[in-house]
Amino acid sequence: AFQENEIKLLTAEIERLKNFGCLGVSPSLEGLRDENAKLKYRLNFLRKSLQEERSKTAKSMININSCLQEIFGAAIQAAYPDLENPPLVVTPSQQPRFGDYQCNSAMGITQILLKTKEQKVSPREIAEKISKNIPANECIEKVEIAGPGFINVHLRKDFVSKQLSSLLMNGVQPSAVGKRKKVVVDFSSPNIAKEMHVGHLRSTIIGESMCRLFEFAGYDVLRLNHLGDWGTQFGMLIAHLQDKFPDYLTVSPPIGDLQAFYKESKRRFDTEEEFKKRAYQCVVLLQSKNPDFIKAWELICDVSRKEFQKIYNCLDITLIERGESFYHEMMKDIVKEFEDKGFVQVDDGRKIVFVPGFPVPLTIMKSDGGYTYDTSDLAALKHRVCEEKADILIYVVDSGQSVHLQTVFAAGQMIGWYDPKVTRVAHAAFGVVLGEDKKKFKTRSGDTVRLIDLLEEGLKRAMDKLKDKERDKVVLTAEELKAAQTSVAFGCIKYADLSHNRLNDYVFSFDKMLDDRGNTAAYLLYAFTRIRAIARLANIDEQMLRKAAREEVLILDHEKEWKLGKCILRFPEILQKILEDLLLHTLCDYLYELATTFTEFYDNCYCVEKDRQSGQIVKVNMWRLLLCEATATVMAKGFDILGIKPVQRM
Repeated sequence: AFQENEIKLLTAEIERLKNFGCLGVSPSLEGLRDENAKLKYRLNFLRKSLQEERSKTAKSMININSCLQEIFGAAIQAAYPDLENPPLVVTPSQQPRFGDYQCNSAMGITQILLKTKEQKVSPREIAEKISKNIPANECIEKVEIAGPGFINVHLRKDFVSKQLSSLLMNGVQPSAVGKRKKVVVDFSSPNIAKEMHVGHLRSTIIGESMCRLFEFAGYDVLRLNHLGDWGTQFGMLIAHLQDKFPDYLTVSPPIGDLQAFYKESKRRFDTEEEFKKRAYQCVVLLQSKNPDFIKAWELICDVSRKEFQKIYNCLDITLIERGESFYHEMMKDIVKEFEDKGFVQVDDGRKIVFVPGFPVPLTIMKSDGGYTYDTSDLAALKHRVCEEKADILIYVVDSGQSVHLQTVFAAGQMIGWYDPKVTRVAHAAFGVVLGEDKKKFKTRSGDTVRLIDLLEEGLKRAMDKLKDKERDKVVLTAEELKAAQTSVAFGCIKYADLSHNRLNDYVFSFDKMLDDRGNTAAYLLYAFTRIRAIARLANIDEQMLRKAAREEVLILDHEKEWKLGKCILRFPEILQKILEDLLLHTLCDYLYELATTFTEFYDNCYCVEKDRQSGQIVKVNMWRLLLCEATATVMAKGFDILGIKPVQRM
């Protein structure tokens, strides 16, 4: 709409310049030609980009809920032009007898009219007035008013059929997002010299999936791993390294178990006074960028990186490392900026900042002149907002950090780094992982569960499950069995996490997540391979399906066909909701609903009809095979967003 308006304005301006020339007005002809040429160039550019945008939009999946909101928004505006910001509530209907969608705005408008204009109008009367003002559109077949004022919406079958055909021909294309915004996602963030444990699982899985969603939706995504790679703990690690491997500068130290190395250095730090003093000296020399100490620090970081990468490779995680050390040089300026603006107070030698509404201040400099997590988090926030120019900034960090992060965000607003009305800064908090005893997930000895052990156990159990079902004997080749094992193991671990509301704690149970019944990855992956197999077993290849998608009309006469078609097309509105609230379990719930809706369809509608005696294929109902293909296409994209890799055979 903006581009169309600008084209009209530019066209009018070109006509004005032509008139200028005809009237013989005094400005130099050369200058006039230049301006005219520039305007024509801009006009051609806009026409071309508008054409491209229309072409892209034509291929995109339509968000039916958003379309209906626009239609009812226009109807409410026409019916009640004096109402400011009237409520606009459109939701899918829960029962088929109430249509396909419902507009439930009438009750809210009744309350507004009573409060602001002292008019007592029944919701039903309002619903009737809205219905009479619905503009012409391609998606609504009819509306009915039910109960106290619900407007039940029935979609046109030819509209749904057309959208399904577009999906089959163009694939799952996201709705256009307008200006390409930049999103920075901070996730995973383990500490150097400590092994990744089950506590890192949620941040890593949730963060990866959020990145995939925003990337699919057309955003420019920066995936950041805010490693704990700087601080006083490196003093004791370097001091211990010097004692254990004195020739570390010339011979790479064989640190096999970094966790044990960390524990040894910590024990010495806590029990040996001389070692403790030397550790503090090492910190000072590291922070002053002494080359020998930087080399020691890099060695320790490299050992950790290799271990982290093993896990990232297993889980198919992509990250850019930007740890606390990246922001170290910026911290001095952060302290100065808060001082210059009069926000700093001195408390027992510490420099602290009180943020209105938060009882605990941020400590931006310790009494010994060192910096804190508060300082590095403020530096990271400023860099991401001011240097990276992020439009959206998401921190995938556990709920325990909520107060700290909200204080940091509020400090950033207070000092003027960003305006929350312009830049969205969100804490995507999550609960803890519990064992089956409903207590914090630990090993039998009470230690934290190592993440690498958890993944290896998942692989073992997935293979056991496949062998229990004798998939290894006849059904799958060795290569297919290995692919199925990896898909099930890592898919189940990811899905078990993502299918729970991230704000809640969840119980980790291999038995539940590997169950192929109910809302699990095992069930969905198996359902997906079955759907993909239907066309294959009917000897219908990809080329034949593509040809059918161009030529066949998808008939949606059977109630189960209609139900499945509508369910498939709800995908864009599901994704839009998650982009707003960052709750990925909604996608898992949708995929499970799609799979169960497909099963209802498949049980009631023959896709391939066979002779009962011979088993020979008698008839292929191609429009139903296309519904199978549309279901599988949407499921595959859903899996991709969740970071799950399906297989063609299981």
